[in-house]
Amino acid sequence: LSFSNNSTRKFFKKGNWAPLPAGDGQKLSLRAQATGEQFQSYNFSFTEPWLGGRKPNSFTFAAWFSNQNDIRFAKFVTDSATGEKFRNPDRPNLKIIGATVSLGSRIKWPDDYFTLLHEVSFQRYKIRDWNQFIFDNGIAHNLYYKATLSRNSIDAPIYPRSGSNFTASFQTTAPYSSFKGNVDYASLDDQEKFKWVEYYKWKASGEWYTELAKKLVLRTKAGFGFLGSYNKDLGTAPFERFYLGGSGLTGFNFDAREIISLRGYDDPSPRNTGSSIINKYVMELRYPLSLNPSATIFMLGFLEGGNVWNKFEDYNPLSVKRSGGFGVRIFLPMFGLLGLDWGYRFDDTLDPNGVLPPQSQIHFTIGANLGSL
Repeated sequence: LSFSNNSTRKFFKKGNWAPLPAGDGQKLSLRAQATGEQFQSYNFSFTEPWLGGRKPNSFTFAAWFSNQNDIRFAKFVTDSATGEKFRNPDRPNLKIIGATVSLGSRIKWPDDYFTLLHEVSFQRYKIRDWNQFIFDNGIAHNLYYKATLSRNSIDAPIYPRSGSNFTASFQTTAPYSSFKGNVDYASLDDQEKFKWVEYYKWKASGEWYTELAKKLVLRTKAGFGFLGSYNKDLGTAPFERFYLGGSGLTGFNFDAREIISLRGYDDPSPRNTGSSIINKYVMELRYPLSLNPSATIFMLGFLEGGNVWNKFEDYNPLSVKRSGGFGVRIFLPMFGLLGLDWGYRFDDTLDPNGVLPPQSQIHFTIGANLGSL
């Protein structure tokens, strides 16, 4: 449920509930998602776009809870001696509870297209035998500050024909290990190492839109990300890592992974614990079949490449996994932007079982920026 024109100041005035008090442009969103026992997620967010009432300073508060289970394991087991039924203590499980507060504002220098967003976020992870991180048992906390500077001059949100969009962000936790004095981290278990996760993270991306002919648009994009550590003895944090491949449809930020799409390749394997460095490049040629605001449809052909690394010694921005293909995008106000792509990979890459995946993949996507760096 999403209400985009709320007014909290009218909450206690009679006659304003139809179904909610409206008129101040505030956005209230409630979301519940579930696939049965395997996955449940509950999200709440509230945005005030004019904090203070005079300038377009946006304030957002969001909170969420997610619960994931490995359904290959039974939920309940029975004691063979007593016949008593109890919850299976060996069933892998991941629970995350989190909250975010952010404040965004426009910047008039060097021009009117700049915005600055400050964000403070907290997540608590309760992990039991969850093999998608290097830390797979215990409780971890992630408290960070993030600043994002962006410049957006795109002329239209659904089918841009001109303009550009640049984003740079810095995210950091406190360097907790610096406050502890001399500690032998090699002797500590993962629970002690990652009770409070520490890291810093840089990301930068830029995309350009150029109209080559009437309605025919070239989109180019490049992105870079780096996850660093304050203490080499602790190593790279188990969360906030980059995972590359597939549609990016699993990149919902529900489990502290940043999944980046790379069409033509498989989605990241559950046994993939992520990487600390990423590069990605995209080139798309787009042509619209319909520009009707109630049903926008356009075709596209693409070439893209990307790769991940764990050490700067191995980093080579020109050594990427390449792919190409074509697809279609459909925007419907009720569902948002839906996409279907056929991608063909040009480079071989083995899955965790040492098997070569199919040469081509079909990907379904939701949203304009999901799973993209």
